[in-house]
Amino acid sequence: MNQAFLKIAGIVVFAAGVFGAEDAVHPALKLGSPAPGFDLPGVDGKRHRLDEYSGSKVLAVVFTCNHCPTAQAYEERIKDLVKDYEGKGVAIIAISPNSPAGVRLDELGYTDLGDELDDMKIRAEQRKFNFPYLYDGETESASKEYGPQTTPHVFVFDAERKLRYAGRIDDSERVALVKSRDTRNAIDALLAGKQPPVAETKVFGCSTKWATKSDVNAKWLAKVQAEPVKLEAAGADALHALRENKGTGKVRLVNFWATWCGPCVAEFPDLMKANLMYRGRDFEMVTVAAQFPDERAKVEKFLERQHASTRNLIFGDTDKYKMIEAFDPEWSGALPHTLLIGADGKILFRQTGELDLLDMRRRVVAALDALQPWPGMK
Repeated sequence: MNQAFLKIAGIVVFAAGVFGAEDAVHPALKLGSPAPGFDLPGVDGKRHRLDEYSGSKVLAVVFTCNHCPTAQAYEERIKDLVKDYEGKGVAIIAISPNSPAGVRLDELGYTDLGDELDDMKIRAEQRKFNFPYLYDGETESASKEYGPQTTPHVFVFDAERKLRYAGRIDDSERVALVKSRDTRNAIDALLAGKQPPVAETKVFGCSTKWATKSDVNAKWLAKVQAEPVKLEAAGADALHALRENKGTGKVRLVNFWATWCGPCVAEFPDLMKANLMYRGRDFEMVTVAAQFPDERAKVEKFLERQHASTRNLIFGDTDKYKMIEAFDPEWSGALPHTLLIGADGKILFRQTGELDLLDMRRRVVAALDALQPWPGMK
């Protein structure tokens, strides 16, 4: 199995209450149970343990992650909980339970980041998290004890660290539709010396990505890598039509490259990963080999090694300047050259030279979300 290929990887699963064999092996912690201990690295570079929060009257442990759109929809609400209970004896921490090996690339269609610790650090900084964000993807030792079924999944403990509430943050991804703020109600009740009005709810979101899913993911990767690799010749007219992007209804990323271009070759594998991440949405990636027609065999060999099941073109003329003028007159001709084109034909991003891959992914996600909003955004 290509571990490097899966390493940054997790599909968006909009399902609740339907769990597989792994969830039966790691069931959710039962009400009344003591809080399982943990010793986990955080995005702040420190390790965090359960006893660190012993002085708090209430402890809320939120299992969440980077890649899941449902989890993303709740990030601001988690931050609000922290702000609203500041100084009231409530500790709120977040733990990512996902093993990178348990996440497929096509499960990253709604994110610019995977679920590794380094990616969590970037997410926490970008979103200005005001709570400890801990990583349990290495061993999933704590997660197996708590048994989160989805992200997010909340466990609220009293002063004696007995579980008094387990379930959702509230009853809708969309803030405007929220009617029952279950986690907030549970915390308020415990602070008042009462039992939560509702002790347990179902949860909704992306399934927990246990490491045991790695074998299934390896089979998926093998299937993807067996997809046919095709190369088409494209003249100036075809490149002009490619640039206009009329009638596709898709966000299109076009990358001009060459086998002799070092930066092109270096970033090509990451472009293929991005294709697998976003191709399940209204997205198309097109590669264009800016080489002579008689170099076709060399280009094909490279594409085969990269398992490039993207739409792949090679310029069908020996005059490279016709290629430049037909596709992007503002292009200097330097390689690599990349354009992100909206479904309306507008250029959303243009980069000549090596890509900032994180910036590229962020732009792709933003364009796709604008074109095809996911449920929690509305």
